Amino acid sequence: MIAPDRTPSRSAIPTVLMTGFAPFGGEAVNPSWQAVQHVAATWDGPEALTIVELPVVFGRSGEVLREAMRRLRPDLVIAVGQAGGRAQVTPERVAINVDDARIPDNAGNQPIDAPIDPDGPAAWFTTLPVKRAVAAIREQGIPAAVSNSAGTYVCNHIFYQLMRFIAAEFPGTRGGFVHVPFSLEQVAAAGTAQPSLPVETIAAGLAILLRTALAAETDLALAGGTEH
Repeated sequence: MIAPDRTPSRSAIPTVLMTGFAPFGGEAVNPSWQAVQHVAATWDGPEALTIVELPVVFGRSGEVLREAMRRLRPDLVIAVGQAGGRAQVTPERVAINVDDARIPDNAGNQPIDAPIDPDGPAAWFTTLPVKRAVAAIREQGIPAAVSNSAGTYVCNHIFYQLMRFIAAEFPGTRGGFVHVPFSLEQVAAAGTAQPSLPVETIAAGLAILLRTALAAETDLALAGGTEH
């Protein structure tokens, strides 16, 4: 059992914002939003948890996120997105300052090699204890790993925007992004052998990540790198 680091929160009853995405790429559902809804429906913590569905649209997704953050003034923000092909719940370490879309977003936009913030840094790092969260998720038998690339699509876009908003407007707020696999429903509908997890299992992993982030600000010194 890994003992949590009980770092005090900056408020007596923290406010949490979790986001998921709408379906995209021809899918009927998005497991990120399905799982976030499940977390909210089963949440029994004292913290105030609000969930928001983001559009899979460059630019507009950040506007919706920023509006929610200005309204809620959250202590903690966890954004969630779908990463088809991954077999694990994967908290992201870093967002990079580029939009490079393999497919158009839901509004038909397809930026290529475009900076998210022309005046911003090359990257923003998460302020979530991602290695601690991965250890806690694995402890419950749910596959999880730290990811060192959030891609260059709308997920990375919103991760970068989230950390930019925190730095500019929300001092003291912590935040980050986590990718989740396809759901069983999606894989069954497609008739493929893609990696997947039940939505309930994804939600359980997200709830563990959320509780870990609320309990601890410092991360564990564990290996989380990759060779490629």
